This record gives sequence, structure tokens and C-alpha cells, in this order.
Amino acid sequence: MKDASKSRKAALYGHLKTAIMTLGLRPGADLDESKLSEEFELSRTPLREVLRQLAGEGYVDLRENRGARVSEMSHMTLRDFFLAAPMIYGAVLQLAAKNATEGQIAELKAAQEDFKAALRSGSGAERAMANNRFHEITGEMADNIYLAPSFQRLLIDHARIGMTFYRPQDRQMAENLGEASTQHDAIIAAIEAGDEAAAGQLAIDHWNLSRDQIELFVMPAGLDVPLGSVARKTPA
Repeated sequence: MKDASKSRKAALYGHLKTAIMTLGLRPGADLDESKLSEEFELSRTPLREVLRQLAGEGYVDLRENRGARVSEMSHMTLRDFFLAAPMIYGAVLQLAAKNATEGQIAELKAAQEDFKAALRSGSGAERAMANNRFHEITGEMADNIYLAPSFQRLLIDHARIGMTFYRPQDRQMAENLGEASTQHDAIIAAIEAGDEAAAGQLAIDHWNLSRDQIELFVMPAGLDVPLGSVARKTPA
């Protein structure tokens, strides 16, 4: 009985994680806990355990007496995302090159093969999730308790706002996806060689590849200032 409940909890966790990251559930959307409980055959207690786990990882917000909702993405959070992304990606890949084990490198290579397969015949959502798994493994390689929460939240929002990148609408976008795959191969090589400097530079190159398209996708009409370039204002 416990194994069945554990399996249903894992299924719910996987369903919500994928739906949130691929925009099946939009930012700020309320979660129908009664419907989820019925669909996954879970009582309130195990359902809330899954939601607490997802909240701790940055996927959902838990509100007292108001239920759970998908984590928001405001213009402020997007500006912070563009500021922090290159720094966090760089730190993670440098630490990955320093700390990766042989088993993790093998896992990263397998994730890259899954990404290439998704590029050939997968949907935009499948490509986004395959790419996410590749980068999740680099975070595991980095093995840093201070970076891990920030990197996890970064990956969630990168997948959400980058969904357009994984549904190429023209030849240039398709070519960029191919370049992303090539850069993944270079990242693996740098990590396997323990080359921290090369891994850090590849993080910047990889970020820059998708930055312009993501920025165009999320930029509000009429906004003249690029995301990530304005200092946060504090109340007087």
C-alpha cells in the first residue's frame, strides 16, 4: 500500500513539474487540489507533501487558506533572472568541472543523447525537458549547497520563458538549437577534462546563444530598457 502511494506521489510530482516548466500550467495559475487528489488517487496529506516539496524547489507557492498556485513570473523576477543567469551558470559549470564524478559524466552524456533525440523528433516540451535534465545534472556535479537552490529556480524559469527557443519558427532558430547541442558536447568535454576556465566560458557562450531570443519573447511592448540592466529601486 505504501509503495502504491509512493508511486502515485512520484507521478503527481512529475506531472506538475513538467506541466509547470512547459507552460501546461501558466505562471500564477491556481492548482485544483481536489481534482489532483482525485486524478492521482491521493488523500490530502500525501498531496500536500508533494506540494510542499514543489514549493521548496520553487515550482509552486503555498498560500495560507488560499491553496497552492504556480510560482509567478513578474517583470521584476525576469529582470533578476537576466542579471543572475550568466553568473550562476558560470559558477555551476566551473564547479562541475572541478567536482564531477565518472558516474555523473556518464549520466550527462546519456542526457545529451536524449537531448539530441528530442531535437530530431521530439516536441518543444520534450526538448525543453531534455535540456533541463542536462543542466540539472551539471548542478548535481557542482555539489554546492548555496548554489543549488538558486540554480534550481533559475532552471525552472529558464525552461518557462525559453519554451519559444524549443519551438523554432525559422531557420535561424533551428540553427541555434543545433548550436546549443554542439555546445553541450563542448561542455561535457570541458567537464571531463576538469577544465574549469573552459567550462565557465562555455556557460557564458551557451547563455548568450538563447538570451536574445528569450529577451524578445518576454520583453513587454514599448519597453526601451533591456532586462537585467536597471538597478532595483528601493523605497525612500
